[in-house]
Amino acid sequence: MKRFQVTPVSPAKLLLVEFIIYVIYCIVSMLTLFSAAMLFWKIRMHGSFLLFLGSWLLTMVSTLSIGLLVGGIAKNRKSASVIACILYFPMLIFSGATLPLEVMPVAMQKIIGMFPLTQGIQLMKAAFLGLPAENALLSIVVISAVALICFGIAITCFKWE
Repeated sequence: MKRFQVTPVSPAKLLLVEFIIYVIYCIVSMLTLFSAAMLFWKIRMHGSFLLFLGSWLLTMVSTLSIGLLVGGIAKNRKSASVIACILYFPMLIFSGATLPLEVMPVAMQKIIGMFPLTQGIQLMKAAFLGLPAENALLSIVVISAVALICFGIAITCFKWE
């Protein structure tokens, strides 16, 4: 990082490149997951592929922006790892991606509903199954706001160390 500091590379460009690398990882992962699901379990999409793709992209951008935020505010790798675990694991476990949201208590559903990943999972689920997306505009606004805020803070708090 110290070498990049003396070049004309801005923190925004550096973060953009890092972001693009993870987007490529995500795309490869999604293609692998879809291929395996269709091949081995005969999974078929019942809804709109374009709506699913849009909700997936929005969710991915928001989730990756949180990772960039953690990298921007953390003092070192160890603290970044701890912060990321504190943020990601509860979101992953309680977002509806691992445990169905419908089996959780109503009070917990309301709290979890504030997570951007929960909003994204609900959008993707509705698009994949062809269900009407309840509060889709609210979900899109929440996910987009999280992404913009996290990107802004990540760029502002960027450290060359």
